[in-house]
Amino acid sequence: MKAMLLHEYGEAARFREEDIPQPRTKPGHVLIQVKAASFNPVDYKIRTLGPDFGPELPAVLHGDVAGVVEEVGQSVTALKPGDKVYGCAGGVRNTGGALAEYMLADADLLAPMPGNLGFAESAALPLVSLTAWQGLHDMASVVKGAHVLVHGATGGVGHVAVQVAKNLGARVAGTVGSADKAEVARSLGVEEVIDYKQEPVEEYVRRLTDGQGFDVVMDTVGGKNLEACFPATKLYGHVVTTVARGDHDLSLAHARGLTIHCVFMLLPLVTGQDRAHYGQVLRRLTAWAEDGSLRPLLDSRRFAVTEANEAHEYWASGKHRGKIVLEWR
Repeated sequence: MKAMLLHEYGEAARFREEDIPQPRTKPGHVLIQVKAASFNPVDYKIRTLGPDFGPELPAVLHGDVAGVVEEVGQSVTALKPGDKVYGCAGGVRNTGGALAEYMLADADLLAPMPGNLGFAESAALPLVSLTAWQGLHDMASVVKGAHVLVHGATGGVGHVAVQVAKNLGARVAGTVGSADKAEVARSLGVEEVIDYKQEPVEEYVRRLTDGQGFDVVMDTVGGKNLEACFPATKLYGHVVTTVARGDHDLSLAHARGLTIHCVFMLLPLVTGQDRAHYGQVLRRLTAWAEDGSLRPLLDSRRFAVTEANEAHEYWASGKHRGKIVLEWR
């Protein structure tokens, strides 16, 4: 089969189109004919930094996949050949990736695709949706009536976090950096839009929460923004972050009695633990997509899988708006 193979890690590392053996089906797994994959920032980090959870070289990267089941392994009963499926199922240590014509994936990590979405749209959802669900539902326990602030409300994780919070019954505020992004945020369900370039934390906390703070603040930006979440969160509230790396002063978080949750969505893929939970969550997300309450934002530019290098460069340029998708053509 054709695959985009990586032979080294580092800033200069590039994918090469090569022919490699097609994976053999094994118990508990399915062989997927890949139709689309999506790009996530962690794919760039794996390529350029080679973290210890990255796959052995030569490697096939990218975890998000949408495609058609070709074969099912022993003990797989929930899926059958011909099923359209999606999930975040590889691209890390001891797994195959989605930048290939076929991908061997643990059936527990997959779910039937939403019937109203195509392969490209479906491939854009898994990692960001599972990240948002894990942070808001599993960790911060968002319930109906909660007041949630999502930083980066139109970003990859952020735009889905807004929709997950809305589906959980929350009142949602979101930060954006421009007027056009404000309109996108409103279309996703953000009720209270904050231009972070124009309004300091103290002002929007006073305006929107009477100075008390939000029940849950989700940080998808990182860096200094994580510490800016602390004064925006109410006493004993929850801060969820997807980018906690770096040195941070937790003094204010301690003074306010905050709970900080760090989301690393790839852990079940790396450790093999609790994978079935992801398949179950994806089934719920499928229902939301099919009733129209969850939709992905896709960048207008589309890439072939064989243009993986160009897709990585495009993301690094910062010109993208929405998720970047790669398709077999």
